[in-house]
Amino acid sequence: MPQATETDRRSQAALSALPEAYAHCATLVREQDQDRYITCLYAPESQRPSLFALYAFSLEIARIRALVSEPLPGEVRMQWWRDLLEGQASGETQGHPVAAALLDTIARYRLPIAPLTGLIEARIFDLYDDPMPSLRDLEGYAGETASALVRLASIILANGRDPGGAAAAGYAGVAYALTGLMRAFPWHAAEGQVYLPGDILARNGVTRDDIVRGRGGPGVLYTLKELRGIARGHLAKLRELRSTVPSAVMPAFLPVALVEPYLARMERSGYDPYRTIITLPAWRRQWAIWRMARTAG
Repeated sequence: MPQATETDRRSQAALSALPEAYAHCATLVREQDQDRYITCLYAPESQRPSLFALYAFSLEIARIRALVSEPLPGEVRMQWWRDLLEGQASGETQGHPVAAALLDTIARYRLPIAPLTGLIEARIFDLYDDPMPSLRDLEGYAGETASALVRLASIILANGRDPGGAAAAGYAGVAYALTGLMRAFPWHAAEGQVYLPGDILARNGVTRDDIVRGRGGPGVLYTLKELRGIARGHLAKLRELRSTVPSAVMPAFLPVALVEPYLARMERSGYDPYRTIITLPAWRRQWAIWRMARTAG
């Protein structure tokens, strides 16, 4: 039948394009998320492409705000991804390399859709300039984004099975996300975005307007200090649950190896949250990740 033949042709074209789609994802992660790129190198070679696809999807959602001039077009883009995941997207979705690789990864490892759509829903917050209301809201945002990635990466590393360690994934993701948001403070403040929890800011006498105008003063420093303590608290709970994480899925957890080194950089003399760029030399990041991987092994 002609229609069946055309369908077969499209399926064959989609399959032949997958290696290039996965290669695109690997390049995207290497260029824009070097921490996770390094951790992928500790995964079995056969599973790395799917990890790259997962992390590339997260990058695609995270950068939507930078691609639009106002929230509504951003919501339209996010809706396209939701429709894609729910099988309702119109048009040729295989023309998008990240989408093609992600859909193949979902099918290959039977990934649940709910955490992926939950990540999109959480990221809608990024499109607006509303302040983060509370610490509970911030931890929920971190759980829906970073913790979800740890959990999904663990399923990939367990070849589509439930590997356990869900609670550990939650703590790992929140610790890593809080640290990342503190590192990104200079850029977020310049863009009018405030991820610091409103309840902690209020306790320290700081408002959203103070932050975006660069006049937060000691209150911002006190808030960031408190958040560093909270991030370390999540790290401590993760350590308590280490026995629940199979060694095979440890590459999903390796980004947390960088949490303490990043936090320590924020505690150096002269730290200015509006101007200090918190980073580590490449060798230091690679060493921290290697050390955690070696200990886990």
